[in-house]
Amino acid sequence: MTRDLSRREFIQASGWAFLGAAVMGSGFLSKTAEAQPPAGRWNQGELVHLIPIVNHERMFIKTSFQAPLNQSPLLQVGPQSVAGTQADTFGRFWQFDVRGLEAGKEYELRIRSHSGGFLSDPWPLKTFPAPEFRADRLRILAFTCAGGNGEMPPLAGKTAFLPLAARRRLLDRALSFSPDAVIANGDHVYWDQRTWLEHRNRGIRELTKKVYDQFGYLDRQFPVLGRKNEAIFTRIIDAQIANLYGVRLRSIPSYFIQDDHDYFENDEAEERWITFPPDPFMLRLGRTTQHLYYPEFLLDPNQPPGIAGASAGDRRPGLSETYGALRYGRLLEALMYDIRRYLTLKGPLAGFVDPDAEKWLMARTQSEAETDHLIHCPSHPFGWAAGKWCEWYPDILQKDGSLGTSAPKPYWQPGWWSQHQRLLKAIGGQKQRIPLILSGDLHALAAGKIQRSGDLDFSGNPVTTVLSGPLGTGDLGFPSAFRDTPPKIPSQLAVEEMLKPLEKNGFTILDVSPESIRFRLFAWRPPQPVEQIDTLEPLLDFELKRR
Repeated sequence: MTRDLSRREFIQASGWAFLGAAVMGSGFLSKTAEAQPPAGRWNQGELVHLIPIVNHERMFIKTSFQAPLNQSPLLQVGPQSVAGTQADTFGRFWQFDVRGLEAGKEYELRIRSHSGGFLSDPWPLKTFPAPEFRADRLRILAFTCAGGNGEMPPLAGKTAFLPLAARRRLLDRALSFSPDAVIANGDHVYWDQRTWLEHRNRGIRELTKKVYDQFGYLDRQFPVLGRKNEAIFTRIIDAQIANLYGVRLRSIPSYFIQDDHDYFENDEAEERWITFPPDPFMLRLGRTTQHLYYPEFLLDPNQPPGIAGASAGDRRPGLSETYGALRYGRLLEALMYDIRRYLTLKGPLAGFVDPDAEKWLMARTQSEAETDHLIHCPSHPFGWAAGKWCEWYPDILQKDGSLGTSAPKPYWQPGWWSQHQRLLKAIGGQKQRIPLILSGDLHALAAGKIQRSGDLDFSGNPVTTVLSGPLGTGDLGFPSAFRDTPPKIPSQLAVEEMLKPLEKNGFTILDVSPESIRFRLFAWRPPQPVEQIDTLEPLLDFELKRR
């Protein structure tokens, strides 16, 4: 990228003395590195964070360093040496695109400087099996809502987000199960630009301003990268993504789905604003976060190359920003989709998913002969609601505490429900595979079987739906606090609940074999002792078998 500011101008534009120290290799970013988890004998060197994604023939890796690099680093992958591509203005963020690899092969990776010195110890990363390969096992770690600044002070004794130390401890417990892949479903960032700063609750406004005053305010008149925005932006996201994951995921392909807060606003609609679809500045913020910190999806051969959010001219070839797939041989295909970026407000013709993307989802769901299992992973769940605006369901909170439709939900679009029904009909129509949805967003763990949805009857082949669990939610973020209700079953649905929505922090482990998928849901929340996280056992353990 073009260096449109000098390093001195960058430091001056930020207005923060400590940021100048960070750019020189000390101060804030040194604290970031010191705060990384014990890595055993593995030396991360100057790396701050590293997150990879793979398919059967390609690796794509996002990294950041404590201080800018003046020349492109090189990634050694077996005999290959791949030059990094600079992602930011100043040279802290680099990405590596490695192609032409063998399927199902573990490679040794190592980053070295342009002059030849190694910047970290080597580490392993394995490609996925070829699409036609009959794999016999796969373990997935799934969670949601990992973002938020853990240093935000309490409001009336209530936390906004789980402290970072506890969040890391939960993540470490989850990683102790040695997953082969990670699905992080939405809300990796919480930094709402208007809906918090102009919230009707005075306490939330004042708390937000107090924290934002310390970081600085993003200026909508300027690009995200360059000028004063870049310094503020990277400090905000370092605190929520780089500081949480560090180098923990270096050997685990990781799939990050975006949701509303990843565009720096909550999904709200009222007389003052309708926050989605994202306006141009929100879209730039969401795209830049993805561009710097976590990989886009690798465009699947079964996806149209022109699908919404794919093949953008300012991205590497063959990437999809919004719709993606985890394909693991013939064992599993997991379809991932952000429902916020391309939602429409067209009344009965509205949708959460772009029409061409919906066709892709339908086609993959109906291709039962290709994989043993298929999982839908939308950024907002099927089966439960909390009465907020941007849900599949028209239900709002009633005076008696139930969810219902006795009064219309303002600005809700009936086309969203129609699309819900089309997708759910396809999912439940599978004859050989388990009808299955794995999602997040609602700040809870839950599991249930959808027996009926409107006029759709699934009693003979229920659709299993699972909420994977929020990693970083604090007291104020749970629906009971923020929405005055826990997640509940919408009035149009009949759901047999194996686990009613539980407002605790946690995660889910999936074990996939050709015959079945086993789910283990883990939960913890203060004031439980933080030490309990290290030996956390499943709250719910169940297995779904193919017909």
